[in-house]
Amino acid sequence: MTAVTDFGRLSGPGWLLANIATVTGRNLRRLVRVPTLVAFATVQPVLFVVLFTYTWGGAIHPPNVDRYIDYLLPGLFVLTIAFGASQTAVAIADDLSTGMIDRFRALPIARSAVLAGRTAADAVRNLFVLTLMTVVAMAIGFRFHAGTAAFAGAIGLAMLVGVAFSWLFALLGLLVRDAEAAGTGGLLAVIPLIFTSSTFVPIETMPGWLEAFATVNPITIVVDAMRALCLGTPATAPVVQALGLITGLLALTVPLAVLRYRHTTAT
Repeated sequence: MTAVTDFGRLSGPGWLLANIATVTGRNLRRLVRVPTLVAFATVQPVLFVVLFTYTWGGAIHPPNVDRYIDYLLPGLFVLTIAFGASQTAVAIADDLSTGMIDRFRALPIARSAVLAGRTAADAVRNLFVLTLMTVVAMAIGFRFHAGTAAFAGAIGLAMLVGVAFSWLFALLGLLVRDAEAAGTGGLLAVIPLIFTSSTFVPIETMPGWLEAFATVNPITIVVDAMRALCLGTPATAPVVQALGLITGLLALTVPLAVLRYRHTTAT
């Protein structure tokens, strides 16, 4: 029996899931073994929670909220996930420039497993980071206002946002193909959207022209949905709107990323 025949028999959902699990494990091991990546994934989110709470909390008083941390944490979830997703672009671009993608091509694995494994590893990292941030936030005053189920829904929504960001930044890494440029480009795209949204302050405090933009800013939409779940305010409409946005982003970025990956690995 030839190797080609063996490879040809490797197919089916079980084989694909095994491939994805293998690539996911590889990406998680890489995260653990690089100290700077571990620091980025753990120390920075904790600093965000503590520093923004104590430096801005005395000056910013959102309406109908007793503690600024209750208003802030959902926004920090999105900020941290977005910053972390920039590392997805860096990792994909690095794998392309160092020849790792070429090595994957030589192995009997599904092509889709490379991107799916990357985004799955991001999801695991995001769950750990969100849990860590929640523990730290609770230690300095954050409280659930709508019960555990609603907060679990907020975490689930944040995880979906993370998946969407991962696919978006995977596409960026495939397009740029340079690790440094991918990281810089990702942050340049994220920072203006974060700071022109409701992440830190109510958009009603902004100038009229900026408030108009912030209202339709995708970051505002998802942050407001998570905030409604955390604070116990009416959440159905914001959550439906956020889910529609996430679905649309995934419907756009997943096919484009897969097509770009196939084009890249075919040359």
